[in-house]
Amino acid sequence: MKDSKVTFRFAGREDAGLILGFIKKLAEYEHMEEDVVATEALLREWIFEREKAEVLFALSEGKEVGFALFFHNFSTFLGRAGLYLEDLFVLEEERGRGYGKALLKKLAAIAVERGCGRLEWSCLDWNETSIEFYRSLGAEQMDEWSVYRLSGETLRQAAER
Repeated sequence: MKDSKVTFRFAGREDAGLILGFIKKLAEYEHMEEDVVATEALLREWIFEREKAEVLFALSEGKEVGFALFFHNFSTFLGRAGLYLEDLFVLEEERGRGYGKALLKKLAAIAVERGCGRLEWSCLDWNETSIEFYRSLGAEQMDEWSVYRLSGETLRQAAER
């Protein structure tokens, strides 16, 4: 790190409020505040009780300055699991100090340690700063793939068909 040494820790169930705080700050950055319906109770249930995701914090001098929420996916072509990075966020006042890069490097190391075939994530098309950052690390944009989603009422309707 340019200003201080970064350390990492995995979140525990007592961190649900902290995780939610980071999610809300990310939503604000992405101009999607109205989309956040997560609660501390939901995060505790789905991350820690059901174990459907993991959260890694980047710390500077003992203070959480960034987070990454990720989970395992599976590639049938590779025949092995991968890591999918759902969210990566560094506090605005802490940006430019290498914490985002450190989080991605740590996630890559976790993927390698776990024998995963790849690390993937999505990025909003307008977020040129992040796109440049990801490309600087050697990440490739998947131009031939589009993301599709069913959620809310359309998800319920699809389940009933």
